[in-house]
Amino acid sequence: MKYLIIGLGNIGQEYEFTRHNIGFQVLDQLAAEHQTKFQIDRLALITSFSYKGRSLYLIKPTTYMNLSGKAAQYWINKLKIPIENTLTIVDDLALPFGKLRLRPQGSSAGHNGLKSLEEYLKTQAYPRLRFGIGNDFAKGQQANYVLARFKDQELFLLESPINQACEIIKSFCTLDITRTMEHYNADTSCKDLTGANRI
Repeated sequence: MKYLIIGLGNIGQEYEFTRHNIGFQVLDQLAAEHQTKFQIDRLALITSFSYKGRSLYLIKPTTYMNLSGKAAQYWINKLKIPIENTLTIVDDLALPFGKLRLRPQGSSAGHNGLKSLEEYLKTQAYPRLRFGIGNDFAKGQQANYVLARFKDQELFLLESPINQACEIIKSFCTLDITRTMEHYNADTSCKDLTGANRI
């Protein structure tokens, strides 16, 4: 069984640790846990490892966010992985900071990376793990907010949900999406980590 895990983000030092790049951060953590490193390849940085009899391929598209679907489509076709065996990790303004939500399908909700996946995959029915980044920005400042780096305190608070995101990915690949959703979507440890006093 093969699985493709797609972390959404933008390449380049100027985008490291920005809110829009949380998909990259999750995959970096997962790769580190399994002592594997990303290598540049066609349209993406890619690495892979075996876990409980499954082959997990991780990609970080080098196409920038707006063309994420191009890289996803290429690697889905090259590795011959069905869409239901893919999982896209994406930042989400609609969820509180640190909240995680696994979904089998859904709209792009205006997210350019998800719009690109819809365009190239010709469907909204692809699994995604939504990672809450909060929405503490003034009107008209959404782009600046998502492209800004996490604050130091936020980076500290992210350690737990990033680790949990890695557990969700492994559960998705070894169990199934339904049982993984039942367990993790109801997990109260995925609460808004900043509480009432948002950073």
